[in-house]
Amino acid sequence: MKHTVLTLLLVIFTVAANAQDSGLLTLRLETRVDYLQEYIQDTKINTNSGFKGKYLNIRMDGTITDGLTYSYRQRLNKPNKDASFFDATDWMTVTYTKGNWSASTGKQVVGIGGFEYDGAPIDLYFCSEYWNNIPCYKIGLSGAYTTDDMNDKFLLQVCESPFRNYAINPDYKEMFACNAMWYGSHGLFSSIWSVNMIEYMPGRFINYIALGNKFTFNDFTLDLDIMNRAVSAREFLGRDMSVIGKLQWSPSPCINIFAKVTHDFNDSDEIGDWCVLPGTSITRVGGGIEYFPVKSSRNFRLHLNCCHTTGVNSSASGALQPHQTIVDAGVTWFMNLLNIKR
Repeated sequence: MKHTVLTLLLVIFTVAANAQDSGLLTLRLETRVDYLQEYIQDTKINTNSGFKGKYLNIRMDGTITDGLTYSYRQRLNKPNKDASFFDATDWMTVTYTKGNWSASTGKQVVGIGGFEYDGAPIDLYFCSEYWNNIPCYKIGLSGAYTTDDMNDKFLLQVCESPFRNYAINPDYKEMFACNAMWYGSHGLFSSIWSVNMIEYMPGRFINYIALGNKFTFNDFTLDLDIMNRAVSAREFLGRDMSVIGKLQWSPSPCINIFAKVTHDFNDSDEIGDWCVLPGTSITRVGGGIEYFPVKSSRNFRLHLNCCHTTGVNSSASGALQPHQTIVDAGVTWFMNLLNIKR
């Protein structure tokens, strides 16, 4: 741990020193602490109840030179599976932008559609079974084109498969994913859509069609994500899916009230979806409130929410379990530690 902290400090001060001459550096700390109570039917799950340090992130963004930017986020409280500091790095990317075009490389967010998937984990309280099981940060390359009016962005990405580290076979390390995405913003409607081909075993692909849709009506927003997954053309549509809906009402700038439902099901006869296993049909329903007590700032947030889960999860170790109820209260704060302007 001592060496990890020293390495992180060295990276921070090295970038800061360079940024004074070559660009902009912002350094930010993100923290969330929760108090949870979890029950399965009427039985309290003591190991998952009590105070929990949910997130402790450090994030840096800045400019190396004109057109060349970087972004870095490290999750300080995430265990390192291979005793590697890089395992807890969410992303570390460098991006070159020229006109409407941009290219990025490094550890990136895997390009999968949907607003639940795209949301920062620190801002999410309860999620679908798929979200809880997909490893979403991998090393890769991506290129994007943004239209002149900035309303549409099209992205192509090749990266490591999210399933390369799943314990199916420890030798299955060199697997890839190919992702095509569309980010749209058109008045009341916004989109994060993707089509994906992802290796779940060497030479074998699972295909995604992920349609993330957001509708905004005055103080209300509705997120509707529909994801279809298929291992073969024989069972291409409607056999393996996740559907997520979230309705949010913001009656004032300091209050958000939301209701959310997620449904994951897989009645496919094909093996290959390692996130939602065949035989699963599980639904989670809940809601909550967010309160921002500091006027004109969203850097400090209080939350209270609860959810209940019903159905069947064929994974005994799945995040969502039948008759599961979770009540969660907590506090989130964002601290701007450093801001160096050109």
